[in-house]
Amino acid sequence: MLNSRSSIVVAALAMLAVTACKKKPEPAPAPAPAPAPEPPKVNQDSIDAARRAAEEAARKAAADEAARRAAAAEAARLEAEAASARATIAQMVYFDFNKDDIRDDAKPTLDAKVGILNANSALRLRIAGHTDDRGSDEYNLALGQRRAAAVQRYLVSHGVDASRFETVSFGKERPAVQGEDEAAWAKNRRAEFEIIAGGEKLRMPH
Repeated sequence: MLNSRSSIVVAALAMLAVTACKKKPEPAPAPAPAPAPEPPKVNQDSIDAARRAAEEAARKAAADEAARRAAAAEAARLEAEAASARATIAQMVYFDFNKDDIRDDAKPTLDAKVGILNANSALRLRIAGHTDDRGSDEYNLALGQRRAAAVQRYLVSHGVDASRFETVSFGKERPAVQGEDEAAWAKNRRAEFEIIAGGEKLRMPH
């Protein structure tokens, strides 16, 4: 009977030992999380310097663009002024039949040329006299010359030096208008003006 109890005790101890062997070990604790890195320190001086540099660059770009626009506008204004001066110089004056007197309606045209000549001291002109096709070649060449000379005298009498002009006559050789009536003849009895020097960057009188 004692042996039987001993056997039971031994068997129970063996069972306990086996159970203890099968028990899972406790898991190891998880490692603590690494501390978050500190944010980089802000260098406010550098930020302010960069902002000021950007603002200065923007101001300079705006100033450069404004200067470019102003220069372009001034160039356009000067070109328009020069074109107006050239157009005024090119305006013809007309004469009555067989006459070389300066007509009253031609005087404002010539006066405008005086203003431009005074405003542009290097400007020199060629004055060409023309006639209609009535009369001989010789007569019309002489009449054309008298007309060119009359224009020159008028300009000189208004203060422009005579050395700034050349005169030439084409007589009836170069009609402005073809035709055999008074309308055509009136357009051909004329003096024309050609710039021969100083025509760059012309200025209008102010």
